[in-house]
Amino acid sequence: MPNELSEDKLIYDWNRHDKFRFRHKKDFELDDETLRDGLQSPSITDPTIEEKIGFLELMEELGIQCADIGLPRSGPRAQADITAMVRHIVKNKMKLRPNCAVRTVKADITPLIEISQKTGYPIEACAFIGSSPIRQYAEGWTIDKMIELTEEAVSYAVENKLPVMYVTEDTTRADPETLKSLFTAAIDAGAERVCVCDTAGHATPIGVHYLMRYVIRLVKKINPKVKVDWHGHSDRGLALPNTMMAIAQGADRVHATALGIGERVGNTAMDLLLINLRLEGIIDNDLTNLAEYCQLASTACDAPIAWNYPAMGRDAFRTSTGVHAAAIIKAQNKGHDWLADRVYSGVPAEMVGLKQVIDIGFMSGVSNIVYWLKTRGIEPDKKLVDEIFKAAKQHNRVLTEEELEELVKFHSYERDEPPVDTISQWDQQIASKDKSTPDKE
Repeated sequence: MPNELSEDKLIYDWNRHDKFRFRHKKDFELDDETLRDGLQSPSITDPTIEEKIGFLELMEELGIQCADIGLPRSGPRAQADITAMVRHIVKNKMKLRPNCAVRTVKADITPLIEISQKTGYPIEACAFIGSSPIRQYAEGWTIDKMIELTEEAVSYAVENKLPVMYVTEDTTRADPETLKSLFTAAIDAGAERVCVCDTAGHATPIGVHYLMRYVIRLVKKINPKVKVDWHGHSDRGLALPNTMMAIAQGADRVHATALGIGERVGNTAMDLLLINLRLEGIIDNDLTNLAEYCQLASTACDAPIAWNYPAMGRDAFRTSTGVHAAAIIKAQNKGHDWLADRVYSGVPAEMVGLKQVIDIGFMSGVSNIVYWLKTRGIEPDKKLVDEIFKAAKQHNRVLTEEELEELVKFHSYERDEPPVDTISQWDQQIASKDKSTPDKE
């Protein structure tokens, strides 16, 4: 940023009003659930092992510390993929630490123990059990049975040298006494972490505030060395603010998935979480590979990115509106790219490896057209600008790159002919020209 200017002088930030700073644990971590919970969506395609390893590499580059890489009990393919991913992590001496989800039964934990022994890596077991009254009623569980399952599963994993995170599914709808009983049993059996889960996407930020405060205080009394995770879903559209609240309450680790993919409407989006943490000044991770990470999630998992998806959608840094485009161009003309990247954007495109895009459509002004031509090395003479402007106003959408290129081409060899009056005439003349001009080898 230029010395004579600063973002503080040009943006009054109400997020920092009265010198507010987002509180958090200095060493909190991120756990990427893309390759486990993300793949539990019925609309998702299971990536190839090569694509899964590509995910691991990008997670490492983005500064993500942990990754849930599958459900070992789900079958031979899952076990083979988990084994290959752990071997890749070990071989390449990656910082990324793998974990796997298992039910609180020995039959689920045994395959994980076997993979851990094969690879020589102590894979974290994320042992889960439902905790809410509604789950207890549906399953026919008693609290005594749940405690018994918890103690047996956690002890079995610990005896076989696996670190354990004990996961209470549906924590956000569980009563305090049940949570106290379950967490006490798990921690006494050797669990190093417990995970608070908003499995059904029930929580609001204020609910997260109260629940995380209760659990963190409870765990500290049982064993202050045990850490607390947060795992959220987005059924009410609150996964991201809930996760930010969990961090603010002192979570040691939070979970998320690429593009927020996951069961039903999905999980906290890792990409948006990273962006917000960076903008809040909580992390300084290099996010220039974030677009590649999201694109891999989209292609490998067959998860289309909505055109208006924050930061990564097609329109996130794109405008065709004249007033907006003019402001961006004026900022660029001042010689400050950082200014152009912020004048109409709350997220700087360059931070995530992207750029601002100015298109031409029915709401565009002359500045859009001049900018488009100049950035492609085309002289914006008045007649050409007028022709493009007229074409844009006669459409009910943004002109495509191909249509604009045809207009430029048509102008270049028809500049002495009378101007085209309508889009239909232009289309007809182009079609006629194409028919009469033989293709060149």
